[in-house]
Amino acid sequence: MSLDECCAGLAKGPGDRPHQFTFITPDSDDSLPVGEYVCYLLEEGSQSRQVICRIDERRGARNYPDCFLAQPAVNPSELAQFIGYAEDGDELFELTASVLGFYDQGLGDFVNPRRLPRVGCPIYRAPAELLRRVLNSKEPDVEGAAGIGSLLSRPSGEVPIILDVRRFTATHLAIIAGTGSGKSYLAAVVVEELMKPNNRACVLIVDPHGEYGSLQEMPNLPQFRADRDGSLSEYRPRVRVLTPKDVRVAYRTLELDDLRYLLGRDLSAKMSYALGVAFREANRRTRGNWTLSDLEVAVREWADRASGAKDEFGSSGADLDSSAPMTANALCWRLESVLSRGESRIFHESEDMSLQELFQPGQCTVLQLDQVPEREQQVVVATILRRLYKARVATTTQTAAPGDPLHLPYPAFVVLEEAHNFAPAEADLVTSEQLKRILSEGRKFGLGVCLISQRPGRLDPDVLSQCMTQVLMRISNEVDQARVAQTVETAGRALMDELPGLSKGQAIVAGMAVNTPVLVRVRQRHTRHEAQDPDAPASWRRYFGVDDASRRRREEAPPERPLAETRGDYIRELFGEDGE
Repeated sequence: MSLDECCAGLAKGPGDRPHQFTFITPDSDDSLPVGEYVCYLLEEGSQSRQVICRIDERRGARNYPDCFLAQPAVNPSELAQFIGYAEDGDELFELTASVLGFYDQGLGDFVNPRRLPRVGCPIYRAPAELLRRVLNSKEPDVEGAAGIGSLLSRPSGEVPIILDVRRFTATHLAIIAGTGSGKSYLAAVVVEELMKPNNRACVLIVDPHGEYGSLQEMPNLPQFRADRDGSLSEYRPRVRVLTPKDVRVAYRTLELDDLRYLLGRDLSAKMSYALGVAFREANRRTRGNWTLSDLEVAVREWADRASGAKDEFGSSGADLDSSAPMTANALCWRLESVLSRGESRIFHESEDMSLQELFQPGQCTVLQLDQVPEREQQVVVATILRRLYKARVATTTQTAAPGDPLHLPYPAFVVLEEAHNFAPAEADLVTSEQLKRILSEGRKFGLGVCLISQRPGRLDPDVLSQCMTQVLMRISNEVDQARVAQTVETAGRALMDELPGLSKGQAIVAGMAVNTPVLVRVRQRHTRHEAQDPDAPASWRRYFGVDDASRRRREEAPPERPLAETRGDYIRELFGEDGE
């Protein structure tokens, strides 16, 4: 299609801002909604450039009188033509557009020419082939490409939207959406793209609700296989799903802050002090390979020193603590309750999840933490992030050789669901420090994070601001909208106004992984989506089904009276309270 065939209207003049202009269009086919792209030609010497613009606002320029709209059964355009009110067609619209610029392939970015179209300059609806070339920095299905959907203002598939994997894995990704907007669905689409043959990523998903188990279907689907010479498959992704019974954290990987957090906020100052002394002593003796028994021994030795009749110089001490043994007993009881008697059995003397098992290129590891208490979830994630960071630093600086547990010779990407529970805005958890370190320093060590949250207002603003690519879906809460507006500066006010009106599966993508902010229609998943809402009415109706009739009769039957437990109860049951 030639550019002349795409002519949408004529420029009217400058807009309210220096980079905006207005143009008049009939838009008879409703093809110019907010977020759509238009362009105009800019002559620079012998060169003609196509300047890309995005529509920010539309309002009526010529409307029918109110009396024409008072009769729903009468078409106002027919009435207008009948009385000669409008001879040249229907209503007109005045659209405001922001100039993005012409795309410079050398810079890989838009260049604003600082010249608005003159009055009467033709404004064209941007051709699809132009948008495919300038909105994305990657072609579909090439190395480093992740196709998450298509441009929302065009028919499905006409203008694919491709994220640059290298950029969002290096500078981090945030998926922010309200409940039921499709954030977990979109996250699974991103993971699918990462696991395709053109990327073969190393991914760990922290799954607090057990929603990503269906990703196990990937190895059996043709979209994830690469054929070599048309014969056997060269690549097939591996998916490991670790349920709570498979999750193991060795005691030696816990740090003092982890232990204090696990023991609870009501840990007394004396207990906290004793734990610190004992932890350092146990680590010194075992060279970091301590067990629960080592820690308890160190706690009791602290109590003996604190309450002994003589100090280490053999003289009586005036500051002896007679309550130290009681403190030590209470502290040891707490340690055993949390570490060895817990229902989850996550913490172990020696068993651990090795980094090499969790992280491998071409492998997606799903760490399901449903049915695990939230406090334990946070400690598990903190230990994994801490070990991952240390391993990548040690490998990059060549202080960990092959065979070393800290040797991890490839980048890794961590997807963190319910991120507001791991880095809340008004609390400093054990995971907050690790996330902030990876988000600020992980780029040079090949560590990337994807944060997923339905409550950005509860997410630490420093953590959210470190994610240089943002995917925003429908957000209705005003507090969350304000937090997103403060943090996401690249989307622009016009697109941010679209947040409450987005439908399920629609998103705003902004940041470094795309050339300019875009409205996206998320593509359909290759694997099944498991995070479905329960169908309560259907379950209620099934309760009254034919198959459940006998069970329902048993449940509704009056309970049988228990047998009398004593001879007196038996006599009173037969003859009454008087026994007559």
